[in-house]
Amino acid sequence: MTRDEAKRLAARAALEFLPEEGVIGLGSGSTAEIFIDEVGKLVQAGRKLCGVPTSEASKRRAAGLGIELLDDAGPWTIDVTVDGADEVSAVLDLIKGGGACHAREKVVNHASKKNVIVVDDSKISTHLGEKWPVPVEVLVFGHGTTAEALGRLGHAELRKKDGKVVVTDAGNYIYDLRAGVMKAPADVEGWLRAIPGVVATGLFLSRADVVLVAGEAGVRRLEK
Repeated sequence: MTRDEAKRLAARAALEFLPEEGVIGLGSGSTAEIFIDEVGKLVQAGRKLCGVPTSEASKRRAAGLGIELLDDAGPWTIDVTVDGADEVSAVLDLIKGGGACHAREKVVNHASKKNVIVVDDSKISTHLGEKWPVPVEVLVFGHGTTAEALGRLGHAELRKKDGKVVVTDAGNYIYDLRAGVMKAPADVEGWLRAIPGVVATGLFLSRADVVLVAGEAGVRRLEK
């Protein structure tokens, strides 16, 4: 099974968690895009579903499919959010932010009654940090000073793409922090949140209700 096939399998498996009608949090990234496409098909067939997108890219995709979108300001009552992750630990903690959307994803995640995470089996690890750095969204103002503080926890690298600094939808920068394997990620989260200039971290701790993992044997459903 290819990586793309696994993503499609996981995204389609998430459809069973959708209400007959209601509000859905629409995640970001390649697996979430497949899920949004599937929701679009349901809406076009008459299902009364509206969405709260976690990024401008997801907003554009959903709008193009005719999915009604709620105002960005909120407040919302979200029945279920379906999103991807970059790494999932044995206790279902997550690292997110590879797509530079984790600040918005975290807001939507916290506003949701249920959070369903869709991944392929390459994203599973024992402890966070084995496979992925922690994305940290920071204010542009003073970001060098913020980075200096981040560096006390590990190697912090300003994210760039094609030679240009990555700017989030909110106009901020991202530093990818390689802090090593985290056996106590809550401690790392606390240290990061105490640094002035940090907007949001990519650590999503105790925020996944269900993780759907696609692999050669099909889709596994992981729950605490």
